[in-house]
Amino acid sequence: MSVDHATIQRWVVQYSPPLEAALHRRKQPVWVSWRMDEAYIRMKGQWCYLDRGVAKTGQTIDVLLTKHRDERPAKRFLTMVIRRHGVPEKSTIDGSEAHAAAWLMIVR
Repeated sequence: MSVDHATIQRWVVQYSPPLEAALHRRKQPVWVSWRMDEAYIRMKGQWCYLDRGVAKTGQTIDVLLTKHRDERPAKRFLTMVIRRHGVPEKSTIDGSEAHAAAWLMIVR
């Protein structure tokens, strides 16, 4: 069987959002305490920032890969996580000024 790459791309575009939504609904509930951290990693030859939210149990809540380390991507990441899991009672930030500024913008 031969399938064109454009057909596979259309399948990905069509079926990825419902699949992602179904998988997020089946995820275990996140505890009330989160830890936010970021790492500077090399991916496909380019350096980028990996923002990660981890629950108290060690379960990864969500991740975001960005090129820059500033408030905008941090706010986007936190908004995405809060929309999916709700506001945590307690959050630990790794000392990143971008995460701290994003939390202040969202909490207000």
